[in-house]
Amino acid sequence: MKLTVVGCSGSFPSTESACSSYLLEADGFRLLIDMGNGALGELQRHSGLYDLDAVLLSHLHADHCIDLCGYFVVRYYRPDGGRCGPMPVYGPSGTERRLTVAHADLPYDGAMSEVFDFRTLTAGTFTIGPFTIRTELVSHPVESYGFRIEHGGSSLTYSGDTGPCEALDTLAAGTDFFLCEASFTHGKEDIPDLHLNGREAGEHARRAGAGRLVLTHIPPWTDPDVSLRDAQKVYDGPVEVAKAGASYEI
Repeated sequence: MKLTVVGCSGSFPSTESACSSYLLEADGFRLLIDMGNGALGELQRHSGLYDLDAVLLSHLHADHCIDLCGYFVVRYYRPDGGRCGPMPVYGPSGTERRLTVAHADLPYDGAMSEVFDFRTLTAGTFTIGPFTIRTELVSHPVESYGFRIEHGGSSLTYSGDTGPCEALDTLAAGTDFFLCEASFTHGKEDIPDLHLNGREAGEHARRAGAGRLVLTHIPPWTDPDVSLRDAQKVYDGPVEVAKAGASYEI
């Protein structure tokens, strides 16, 4: 699997990165995980606009899904070949309604379904293209999922947005690559069931026996160097901070 960081900023875009969005490729199949603010522009550095095969949304906060409104325009008003057929979009319950309301001025109420085939996530295991996906509800104020994605004997775990929870330990157990949010600073923010800090991300990685930890979803007001040091204090494996444009072979 090849993972490309399209965007990794938390809450809102920074001067260096769009919000959460990750392109995962294998066997010629392109799966986009989340599509937050600014991701559509950055995606074009790594993929053609019409080359995606599916989108997988962890939850419906704007910094993870809102650029699908722009992507609707791309697919609905395609200038060189008519309207695109419906592409699978996997998301929590209410995904179509959330995007329809956010867009605010569709040709008609069901227009998004012409170009997106909305499929509702639940906890469990299913396939998207060549990938086997396991989903679990994690701890966040809205319906939010973490993902374990496997292909060819390798595994990637993505936390989505979450506070500390057993479900994340379950998903990440023995994973090769752990893409884990670290929005908060240890000792500064303490809000239950919202986000992780760098130390908590490291603790999850240690308990899971993850092969590699990459910290992501770090907002512009959080110091990534502090989050990195805090994770390194409790996790002995390789750890780094995600950067827009970085790519990894898993």
